[in-house]
Amino acid sequence: MQATQAFIESQGGPEVIDWREVTLGEPGAGQVLLRQTSVGLNYLDTYHRDGTYPVPLPSGLGVESAGEIIAVGEGVHGFQPGDRVATFGPERTAYASARLVTAASLFKLPATIDDETAAAALLKACTAEMLVERCAKVEAGWPVLVHAAAGGVGLILVQWLKAIGATVIGTVSTDAKAHAAREAGADHVLMYKSDDVAAHVREITDGQGVPVTFDGIGMATWEVSLKATARRGLIVSYGNAGGPVTGVNLGVLAQHGSQFVTRPTLFDYYLHAGERAEGAARVFEMIASGAVKITVGQRYGLQDAARAHADLQAGRTTGSTLLIPEHD
Repeated sequence: MQATQAFIESQGGPEVIDWREVTLGEPGAGQVLLRQTSVGLNYLDTYHRDGTYPVPLPSGLGVESAGEIIAVGEGVHGFQPGDRVATFGPERTAYASARLVTAASLFKLPATIDDETAAAALLKACTAEMLVERCAKVEAGWPVLVHAAAGGVGLILVQWLKAIGATVIGTVSTDAKAHAAREAGADHVLMYKSDDVAAHVREITDGQGVPVTFDGIGMATWEVSLKATARRGLIVSYGNAGGPVTGVNLGVLAQHGSQFVTRPTLFDYYLHAGERAEGAARVFEMIASGAVKITVGQRYGLQDAARAHADLQAGRTTGSTLLIPEHD
């Protein structure tokens, strides 16, 4: 089977993304041949590309995709040709029209979840599930601060938190994103580039601050997160869109009220097969019930990935972004 696949030979800007035509053989033991219909774009992909997260070179790109199984290799159980499946990695080869994938990384899609929704949602929604239910263990009635509330993960976080009964304070960078965050259910929306976010959060919470802050921006919002989070509260720093948080003096946590900070990654919480299966099932349940609606803000052709990366990093995207492979 012929396939178009992305690769990088060096780490840098979007221009390092290159493409090649390959011939895929039969799947090996434990593998499937996957014809891809939708590929999810994630900020994680930019970290692999630019060296924020170093990867062995040369490397593929992308971890999230959905499609149809064409063939299965020896020892593969529970999957067969024709099955619709999705994956969120950890294999970094998703930017492709077709590829060989380890069967253990796949999730069979229910009839209620179409391919585009799966590719737009699986990694981000599993991340939201992990952040809310496994990491922070948010409870009904809590006020919670969500930075970048109109981003791919942010919109899902807002909906997930509202579904479990939390009060959501979201921060955004533009009026259009403020509208998107409100549409997702945010109770309060603040402009993090112009508003005094910490002061407004303290006002909303009667001076207490929030027990949990979800910060996918990083260094640009670190001080705000410290000031907005309550005594003994938790800052969940899960992204670097505004630069990585470095050089942290742990004494600062004491100064702001004996706070806790964690830097979680999805694969530490979805380490075992049972954890992965439970998380994906919870995600599919939330989407099928309507509690979480997936917003695909933009679609690009697969080989327009460099432009998609540039738009994502410049803040020109809203919600989830898809790369769509072409097939004859």
